[in-house]
Amino acid sequence: MTLSAQAKNICALSRKELAQVFEDASAVDVDSIAGYRYRGVSLGLPKWIEKLSWKKFAKTFVRSNDGTVSGWNLRIEQDTLDTPWRPQMKRGAEWRFGNFGVCAIPNSPHIEINYSLGTSGLSPLRRLRDPLRSLDKDGDLLLGRSLVDVGIARRLGTPSWFVLERDQHASCPDSKNKS
Repeated sequence: MTLSAQAKNICALSRKELAQVFEDASAVDVDSIAGYRYRGVSLGLPKWIEKLSWKKFAKTFVRSNDGTVSGWNLRIEQDTLDTPWRPQMKRGAEWRFGNFGVCAIPNSPHIEINYSLGTSGLSPLRRLRDPLRSLDKDGDLLLGRSLVDVGIARRLGTPSWFVLERDQHASCPDSKNKS
């Protein structure tokens, strides 16, 4: 599948406009995202950084047996936004990276993706926190931004924003596919 017109409209916004849309958006119901893969588009980064990293990606959210919601990112073939999302493969499996947990933001109705809850070791991703907001009532279209946790109650904004659009059902993977 490709992006909807509504998602493409979000992709065309400036960082300032993204910030306003984010502030006006609703809290995400974590139950509405658990069990789904979302098509993602990185927004707000300079073109040269996109060329070194990615523009298209996917995020998968699953509920564990203990009731927590976690997930991972998926590398996607880097073609146009009008082309269906196709996973990149690594050793015969979808190329997963950046495992994360989903948790409530303290003193807020909102949730965030917290990479320290899923990424082990010395990964630079451990410091990332991605607050999410819903752009519709069903959680089909989400807007997020990346913050860097620099210590107790301190987070620095980055130029990185992203839009997520619900794509397909997902379930907990077997451990051999994680990277």
